[in-house]
Amino acid sequence: MPFREINSKMVEATVAPGQKMFSQRGAMLAYKGEVSFTPNMQGGQGGLMSMIGRRVANEATPLMTVEVPQGLNDQGGAPSATVLFGHGGHHIQVINLAGDTLYVEADRLLAFDGTLQQGTMFMGSQGGVMGMVRGQVTGQGLFTTTLKGHGAVAVMAHGGVIELPITPQRPVHVDPQAYVAHHGDVRNKLSTALGWRDMVGRGSGEAFQLELSGNGAVYVQASEEKL
Repeated sequence: MPFREINSKMVEATVAPGQKMFSQRGAMLAYKGEVSFTPNMQGGQGGLMSMIGRRVANEATPLMTVEVPQGLNDQGGAPSATVLFGHGGHHIQVINLAGDTLYVEADRLLAFDGTLQQGTMFMGSQGGVMGMVRGQVTGQGLFTTTLKGHGAVAVMAHGGVIELPITPQRPVHVDPQAYVAHHGDVRNKLSTALGWRDMVGRGSGEAFQLELSGNGAVYVQASEEKL
C-alpha cells in the first residue's frame, strides 16, 4: 500500500478492505472512511515471538493495527479508507521495499505495510564487536528492528533525509548520530578518526564514523539529534 506524501511531515495511506497496516500509537492525524484502530499486542507480522524479542531488546515501540473492518465486506464491498499520518512534526521519508530487509530503529517507524515481516536483529551480527560498539555510541542500543518483504515504510527523521547508494566499490561513511536506516546486503562497522589533534582538543569532533559496505542504500538525516 503506497504512501502519498502530503508534505515533508505528513503522509496519507489508502487502506482497502482485507488489507492491514501498522502505525506508531498517536501517529494518526485524520482519516476518511470506516477505519478501526486497535492496540497491537503481538508486535506486527512477526507474531508473539517477535514481540518477545523486541521486549527483551527494548525495541517495543507501541503499535496500532489499522484496517477497514472485515464485516463491511458483506455489504457488497466497502470503499477504501484513507488515513493521514504524522508525529511530533518530524520529517517523513517513505521507503519502498522489493523483497529486501530494512534495518531501522523502532522509534523511527511511523507506519508500514502489514505485509512486511517484522523482527529484531542483534547489532553484533552486522559488524561484529564494532557493530555492538556502534549501538552504544549512537545511543541506539544493541538491537535494531527489521522489516522484510514487499511493501512501503514511512520513517521519521530530523531535518529531512537523503538516500545514499552503497556499492562494493564505493562504501559510505556516515556520522553515527545522523544515521536513520539502511537496506540491502550491507555490512557496517564503526571506525575511528581519532588523531593527535583530537587528543589535544583541536579535532573536528567527528571521532567516530559508521562505514557501510556491500550493496544497498543508507538513509541519512540532516541532523545529529535523536528523536
